[in-house]
Amino acid sequence: MRRRLLAAATVVAAAVACAHPAAADMAHSTVVSPNPVDFTPHVLDGTVWSMAVVGDTVVVGGAFTKVADAGRRTTFARKNIFAYGLRDGAVRTFAPQVDGAVYSLASGSDGTVYAGGAFKTVNGTTQRGLTKLTLGGQRVSAFGARIAWGDVRALQARGSRLYASGTFQAINGVNRAGLARLSATTGAVDTGFDTKLSAPGLTRTRVEHFDISPDGRKLVAVGALLRASGYDRTQIAMFDVAGPSALLTSWYTDAYKPQCMKGFDTYLRQVKFSPDGSYFVVAATGRASSPDRLCDSAARFEVAGSGRHNPTWVQRTGGDSLYAVAVTGSAVYLGGHQRYFDNPHGTDAKGPGPGAVSRVGIGAVSPSTGRALSWNPTRKRGVGVRVFVATPEGLLVGSDTDQLGREYHGRIGMFPLR
Repeated sequence: MRRRLLAAATVVAAAVACAHPAAADMAHSTVVSPNPVDFTPHVLDGTVWSMAVVGDTVVVGGAFTKVADAGRRTTFARKNIFAYGLRDGAVRTFAPQVDGAVYSLASGSDGTVYAGGAFKTVNGTTQRGLTKLTLGGQRVSAFGARIAWGDVRALQARGSRLYASGTFQAINGVNRAGLARLSATTGAVDTGFDTKLSAPGLTRTRVEHFDISPDGRKLVAVGALLRASGYDRTQIAMFDVAGPSALLTSWYTDAYKPQCMKGFDTYLRQVKFSPDGSYFVVAATGRASSPDRLCDSAARFEVAGSGRHNPTWVQRTGGDSLYAVAVTGSAVYLGGHQRYFDNPHGTDAKGPGPGAVSRVGIGAVSPSTGRALSWNPTRKRGVGVRVFVATPEGLLVGSDTDQLGREYHGRIGMFPLR
């Protein structure tokens, strides 16, 4: 059934979106509907890696070439990035020319969006890995950030600052391994901010993802990292970023020291803070299911306290990867190519263990216990969900398949608030 949003709710939602352009997942009072809206457009090939809401526009990034309207009557050429209306699904004229995959997006001020990825040129101009665009599709020339090599995998804008992470080792000629803070206006590297990440013995230092607490004070980074500011930090590190520098906190966990399947320099894929900032949840792959390791799992950690932390709870899939997480207060949404939740004793070879519940490709767990909630829309598994964005309207989803909630939805969709 086609769903439309009330005008009053639209006004409130627009105000919230504009007032908090850098907000991550926001609080929802209830779990979203398992029935996705019918008006979102379809990405017809490739993978959607990232989404960002700028006012009433959803910007979508990934590796794709074609987009269709909701009714699949009109097909648009859109390479790696496009935009549509948040409340009506109309495909926008926004069509910048980006010659490589867009892995990350972040809303900026005054109707702009930052894009990061593996591209080398934007609208014919050399600008590797990072760019700032207007919703008209123009490159903002005053923003001059460029990575030396590698890619950008996560972005967040906070006021006058832009945070970026990925596989890069330098931006604008300034050495920064995997994580940097820039001027949101010019792209200049903040030279006082250096997390000093390293990964001795690994191929390279890589920050797969990071999140910043709602109050802007804490940053948690996950990825191929073993040391931070001279201290041991295996795959995950927390920094105080409220001031002019990046201060490594005493918070740490040894939970991700045990190895999963050989060949993973990191098995952590995404991290998100709760709306109140009191905890965060990490999504992981690993291909080595075990009831005593955090491979193929989601885990909640508390922010408060110093020293060593153990997870508050762990949700284990029994051998299938999780790639994306959203935390809304009423639920923790998880996406990957999993078949089951509550499955610590299941394996790929033996199938589900006792107590396992079917949650194909997407599901939700209780924020307090980590146990599966009844929400079970399903999706075609593919490789997996790559991005969730919680908005006042509902939950946006981006992936690599074309079935969501038992309906055709080409690689993107939205589950509305009930």
